[in-house]
Amino acid sequence: MTPDPSIHRGPDLDLHIQTPLIQSPILSAGQQEVWLKMEAFQPSGSFKIRGIGRACTTYAQRGAARFVAASGGNAGIAVAYAGRALSIPVVTVVPQTTSVKACDILRLYGAEVIIAGANFNEANRFAQSLLRPTDAFIHPFDDPHLWSGHASMVDEIKASNIRPDAIVLSVGGGGLLAGVAEGLNRQGWGHIPIIATETYGAASLHASLQAGKLTSLEEVATLATSLAAKQICGQAWEVCQTNKVISARVSDAQAVKACEAFLEDHRVLVEPACGASLALAYSRANELADLRKIVIIVCGGATMSPQMMATWLEQTSSARCD
Repeated sequence: MTPDPSIHRGPDLDLHIQTPLIQSPILSAGQQEVWLKMEAFQPSGSFKIRGIGRACTTYAQRGAARFVAASGGNAGIAVAYAGRALSIPVVTVVPQTTSVKACDILRLYGAEVIIAGANFNEANRFAQSLLRPTDAFIHPFDDPHLWSGHASMVDEIKASNIRPDAIVLSVGGGGLLAGVAEGLNRQGWGHIPIIATETYGAASLHASLQAGKLTSLEEVATLATSLAAKQICGQAWEVCQTNKVISARVSDAQAVKACEAFLEDHRVLVEPACGASLALAYSRANELADLRKIVIIVCGGATMSPQMMATWLEQTSSARCD
């Protein structure tokens, strides 16, 4: 595999780009300013390239001959992108539910795609069975290198001279939460609240906070498949003990409707996992009341399409009318 000169490499081989932080005149109201950290503009289509790029470059420097990942979504695509940029082969194991579009994107970046298992857990077990001594396994959310890479978005927010009263983000496995908390802490902003948003059908963080301990859901059921983790990672739970984390939940219908509104208002197509956070702003949620400056991480969604959004809008239309 030869290096791809069309892929940008930043300082220290970081594979992400610095993304815009823009104020939304539509979501801002009165004295409240809503700022959007546009991670949907990352070259792999989501924030994942920040952490996964950091992990892949680190393991490459340590001599990894191949990257192995289990993900049919944003994380797998970020690994494939990083492998192409670093000239390292990638094997991505995806569950049977993975869309054709996702598999096509993975192959576009040169990854070998193996379909195995009915869900992520089964695909993950199969991926682990493929590991050789010279391979590096790239976890989608539970790796300190990922958290360190994701923390860089907070560095960019501070460099823009915007000091938020809260940061809103979506939570699946908790890698983004762990990374943003790391960034806040190292910038001396550890007191700034993080509003962690989930859909009702995948609210593992909320369940853990309610139980007072790290808790696993028996099942997940949500259209926001990027949030469909039965349990957040241990580091995300630790963040809840050291930082102010406010749990928020929205319905699938609210998340999808927010995607539709965001496309109309900002001309950017994002997935329901991202729509979950945006839904708080569109609904003027109580969690955002009394906050003057809010930053929302617009995390993206590499596999989203207008056809998928139309289907989900139809599926949730009755729920929106209730």
